[in-house]
Amino acid sequence: MAESQGSVKDVHAITVQTRVHVAGNTAYTQAMLKEPPNPRSWNSLALFAASLVGFLCSTMNGYDGSLYNSIAANELFLEYFKGSNKGIWAGIVSSMYQIGGIAALPFVGPVNDSWGRRAGMFTGAAIVILGTVVSSTVTGGNVGQFMGGRFILGFGVAITSTAGPMYVTEVSHPAYRGITTAFLNTFWFTGSILASGVARGASDIGGHAAWRIPLWLQLLFSGIIAICSFAIPESPRWLYVRDKKDKAKAMLVKYHGQGNSESAWVELQLAEYDEYLNMSGTDKCWWDYTALFKTAVASCCVVIFGQWAGNGISGTVPQLNIILINSCQQFIWALVGASLVDRVGRRPLLLFANIGCCVVWLCICITSSEFARHGGTKDSPGTSPAAGTATLAFIFIFGAVFSIGFTPLQGLYPVEVLSFEMRAKGMAFQNLALNAETKNSTLEELDVMFNSPNPVKYSTRKKQLDLDGCGNVVKVEFEG
Repeated sequence: MAESQGSVKDVHAITVQTRVHVAGNTAYTQAMLKEPPNPRSWNSLALFAASLVGFLCSTMNGYDGSLYNSIAANELFLEYFKGSNKGIWAGIVSSMYQIGGIAALPFVGPVNDSWGRRAGMFTGAAIVILGTVVSSTVTGGNVGQFMGGRFILGFGVAITSTAGPMYVTEVSHPAYRGITTAFLNTFWFTGSILASGVARGASDIGGHAAWRIPLWLQLLFSGIIAICSFAIPESPRWLYVRDKKDKAKAMLVKYHGQGNSESAWVELQLAEYDEYLNMSGTDKCWWDYTALFKTAVASCCVVIFGQWAGNGISGTVPQLNIILINSCQQFIWALVGASLVDRVGRRPLLLFANIGCCVVWLCICITSSEFARHGGTKDSPGTSPAAGTATLAFIFIFGAVFSIGFTPLQGLYPVEVLSFEMRAKGMAFQNLALNAETKNSTLEELDVMFNSPNPVKYSTRKKQLDLDGCGNVVKVEFEG
């Protein structure tokens, strides 16, 4: 809802009862004051449960994306395919997953925009199931079939990992959108931890089952997503732009308004849908990417910087233990970061993560060079084992700093800054590789912010609100 329409009454006719100082959307603040949301109601809990399906998309991405590094440490796996854990063979086999994700780019937007967010999650999960069967049933050391399966896996994960964050963001109550979507991306570590743990545990079994069991377990999360996708409510924004306005309103009334059709939250969102959602936008044209470039820089920076960090230490059983421990500690710090996105804000977390990662990375470069200079290798500590220990410690610290700032925002920030019509296509590009503050605003209000001359200034400006006895905003004054 635009701040100049309807939400501000004649200040001369009403007595001011309360004065508050806020940043963000005025209409959002008024709804929070008039109708504080109840996260413990049955409808709210049901919506949180539905969001878990989107969370599993991130878990599946973490499991599938991390699994190869773990099974490639298994000598029987390499012997079966007559391969190596280094060189061209390892690079080609490993990269087939990423190649599949890139090949899916032209299809991600049309699937999620044409059929809906639930259908996007289902379609991607179904493709992952197919890829799992192809790669897990390989016989006779047929590496071509295994690589084909990894290509299909990457293709399906690209669709699902795009649909999941969009679904969670678009169905979440505006008051909980930030923290809910931030927690979503932390679930990547639950998949990564399981991949490391399963590979480590299966290594004690012996035989080819040690690497086949982790492959077959890729069916777990994709199967749950496929089964549950159509048992959860659809995105009200997708319903609205598909001219299913009654269904969109019914969803908002049930889950955001707690059954009250006159809820301030329902009225706020429907008014913004009517004003800001483009009923004939580029999301209806699979070939049109022109609208994407309005906010592409802000969203791409978070994703690109996040991908640069990497996520792998590979090798023998001791190194598998390191991978598992590091994944666990990163998950804990990611949860801490996710809990801070609404308290601290997106921009401060990004600044902390960028500065912190730069400092720690410099320390890693110094200690690792000292380790190498004194003859240290992966098999020998050389004459300066302390430098090797310090390098490992800084790697863990780097993971902690990265997880606090980047992990929660990799899934949250891009989906927030992209408007509805470009969201599916824009999120697809995160598989390739100074921002504005987005807290305390609805998704539609963010479109207004990024269309302003100075989005950063618009997002951080402070306002003084005068409220009447019923909690209605009667006057808005900008500070500074």
